[in-house]
Amino acid sequence: MKITSIIAIYGLFWVMAAFLVLPFGIRTPDETGHAKVAGQADSAPSNFNPRRIVIRATVVSAVLFAFYYANYIHGWITVADLDITTYMAHN
Repeated sequence: MKITSIIAIYGLFWVMAAFLVLPFGIRTPDETGHAKVAGQADSAPSNFNPRRIVIRATVVSAVLFAFYYANYIHGWITVADLDITTYMAHN
């Protein structure tokens, strides 16, 4: 696998992981006891920390990419394994 492919696929895993970890640990002003700003939505976070999101997304994406790359090298799950048309034809 080329390094450019590795970077692109890892980037996709990172974005997916960022959206995955985004809601964890977020608290509303009602939960933290902070005062709301005028016009603020009730669900707006009061403790948003982008550094925490980046670190968590990096760890999760590294683990997921490691599994993906190991599968790429060892061929545990192939495209043929995911082809349901041949499975349906035999049953």
